[in-house]
Amino acid sequence: MAGTVALPQVRPVNPGLQFLKVIPGVLLLAAVGYAGKLLEANVGKYAKAHHWTFPNIEYVLWAILIGLAISNTVGVPEIFRAGVATYEFWLKAGIVLLGARFLLGDVLKLGGASLALVGIEIVVAIAFMTFLGRAFGLKPKLTSLLAVGSAVCGVSAIIATKGAIDADDEDSSFAIAAILALGALALFTFPLIGHAIHLSDHAYGVWTGLAVDNTAEAAAAGALYSDAAGKLAVLTKTTRNALIGFVVLAYAFYWASRGQAQAVGNKALFLWQKFPKFVLGFLLISALATAAFFSKDQIGALANLSRWAFLLTFAGVGLRTNFKALSKQGLKPFAVGAIGEVVIAAFTLGLVFAAQRVFHW
Repeated sequence: MAGTVALPQVRPVNPGLQFLKVIPGVLLLAAVGYAGKLLEANVGKYAKAHHWTFPNIEYVLWAILIGLAISNTVGVPEIFRAGVATYEFWLKAGIVLLGARFLLGDVLKLGGASLALVGIEIVVAIAFMTFLGRAFGLKPKLTSLLAVGSAVCGVSAIIATKGAIDADDEDSSFAIAAILALGALALFTFPLIGHAIHLSDHAYGVWTGLAVDNTAEAAAAGALYSDAAGKLAVLTKTTRNALIGFVVLAYAFYWASRGQAQAVGNKALFLWQKFPKFVLGFLLISALATAAFFSKDQIGALANLSRWAFLLTFAGVGLRTNFKALSKQGLKPFAVGAIGEVVIAAFTLGLVFAAQRVFHW
């Protein structure tokens, strides 16, 4: 009789230990974000006192620049990485809390106009990125991931689509690297373009929400322009995010029909699983604010909490962006992404100019 083999027992990770693991990184996010606030408050005063000509740099950019400096010089030690990765949680929390600053009627009004623009953007972006991917000879599933990432909501869309179409880890890694690198560039180029062509806060915010892929970078690029533009960028980007389930479902059907992905069973369940739940939280808080559930002081407190959540987010954007690591992922996906992003940004800018005339933004 064969002897039995004793398998090692895997102990579940203690939730308390998991919580302790993220504390150093969250403290680092807070320190970088607060340093950005301090620099915004003091650098301008110091330059003025010494009669220097120095641009007024918002805390958003300071936090990102400090994070980039750390990530691309000394790097982020392992002990901080789990906590730094929570920047996406702070982003979603900030968006939910931001709902207190929007009356539901304004959300629905902007959402209707944005939804039309988002629908056009998604169709054109997917078609153009698919064309580029084929022209450059990229693998079909890598092309699909780049198309969804550019059309809908960046890394989140890529991760959701990867599982739905059974894409390789390498393909998703290439696509994510390209989207992250281009998102970092958008932080610096979009505000410059907006100011150069004198876009209004409304027009710039909608353009940023349409053209910048990752929600964190869209929020940061909007906030770099103005507070009003930042709010509109988040709202427009949230409208894009809400459509992720439908786009991923379409790709799942396409690849399943070719025998290269699992067939989708319950469509409603699939859509619910892919739907970004923070969008519902944003709408709930907005509905409560519309119903005068919150006092003026409470709305102010929620708005302040939202700003702090975004501050941690912006610090995380910098700390999670390492250009040397991104450059190792290959030139072809980046070239496809770069060409596609430039064309999509120009196209959506044209859409915004047209909408500005129609809706008097």
